[in-house]
Amino acid sequence: MIERFEDLTTGVARIYKSIRKIKEIEMQSMGLKGIHVMCMYYLYHSPDGRTATDLCVLCKEDKAGISRILSDLEQKDFLRYDLSCDQKKYRAKAVLTEKGKRCAIHVEELILRAVEAGGEGIKDAERDIFYRVLAVIAENLENVCVGLNSQKKKGLDIG
Repeated sequence: MIERFEDLTTGVARIYKSIRKIKEIEMQSMGLKGIHVMCMYYLYHSPDGRTATDLCVLCKEDKAGISRILSDLEQKDFLRYDLSCDQKKYRAKAVLTEKGKRCAIHVEELILRAVEAGGEGIKDAERDIFYRVLAVIAENLENVCVGLNSQKKKGLDIG
């Protein structure tokens, strides 16, 4: 059982570090950071734009993090806000500019190359099983976190 823990945590950490490094190196050429990748990706695939709240959910980032990312992208002219209907900026949809769309195409190419390289030597059936199992593990661990938070809120001693 403990070996599975070691295999899982080490494997996930190695994958995460590699993905972070790829994002960091590739995004530097555009004056951006790795953290911008997922926002650019989701905005590119949502031509009508996304709100900061949408992006928090999709990118699994907190509100402050998404706010900083969107501010960076806006300052560098990669996105603008659709302020129709007299909306406040934090409720408005962020939409990629033409410059942002060109960058997002590069981001998409980066993602495709990384996914292809990461899956090299893996058969389609193996990949399907891997992603299904990974989703189950993620769901199970998220449920553990919910349970721990619930216990913590109730003031129960869990240690």
